[in-house]
Amino acid sequence: MGYLVGVTVLWAFSFSLIGVYLAGQVDSYFAVAMRVVLAALVFLPFLRPGLLRGRQRLALMGLGAVQLGVMYIFFYQSFLLLSVPEVLLFTIFTPLYITLLDDALFGRFTPFYLLTAVLAVLGAGVIRYDGLDSGFLLGFLVVQGANLCFALGQVGFRRLSAELPDSLPRHSVFAWFYLGALAVALPAFALLGNASALPATPVQWGVLLWLGLVASGVGYFLWNLGATRVDAGALAIMNNALIPAGLLVNLVIWNRDADLVRLALGGAIIAGSLWLNECWLKRRVPRAA
Repeated sequence: MGYLVGVTVLWAFSFSLIGVYLAGQVDSYFAVAMRVVLAALVFLPFLRPGLLRGRQRLALMGLGAVQLGVMYIFFYQSFLLLSVPEVLLFTIFTPLYITLLDDALFGRFTPFYLLTAVLAVLGAGVIRYDGLDSGFLLGFLVVQGANLCFALGQVGFRRLSAELPDSLPRHSVFAWFYLGALAVALPAFALLGNASALPATPVQWGVLLWLGLVASGVGYFLWNLGATRVDAGALAIMNNALIPAGLLVNLVIWNRDADLVRLALGGAIIAGSLWLNECWLKRRVPRAA
């Protein structure tokens, strides 16, 4: 859980950095490709190819391609179809996908995880719901594509990690994840990017370095590692904890408008769903023993 909480704080800052310094100023496909390149450079020095079999390498590359590469393509396209509040609202369904996919991949069904995920969605909805414009169906579907990719990457890494020995150092194989993402991000920039909208100031380059080396590099590694050390319910809930954390950082540092009552109420619902999940898990473990 500590990994997920730490990355939540880390990514909360990243949202504001993107919104203030990059969005609408730097080509989004270039930003994605640069982030993935820098993240790969963090882990390539640690790569030990012989630790994974060929099928496992391909699986890890596939997870990176889906969770980072394809997800970002869907995500950035959604801003062409929806307003920012609508995009943020529609991302709250990720916990539902995580609980359902996790049960499917591990061959079980846990109704309680679905309940706590619904509570997390409700809490995030309280924070972010600002009404909807007409003609949003296509945009909704595009955002759900991004949500599914992000959820599938997390749950897929949980499934793959369960097949690997505990003694295997995950940082020595995680570069395959970013190499898979590169296989999507680089062609996307080549085909869809705008080479005339590259970073123009030292601040923009600095933000990209931070996002690539820290938020994408260290962040995605620790998030996926944390995903293997908690139950599916906690993972689902933590996906929506990013929303109040990001709004709080934006409010405190950049003084953007936010409804503090809704922020507090929604955050309390998300925290309550996490508490409920932990109480249920503690009662369940002794019985299983």
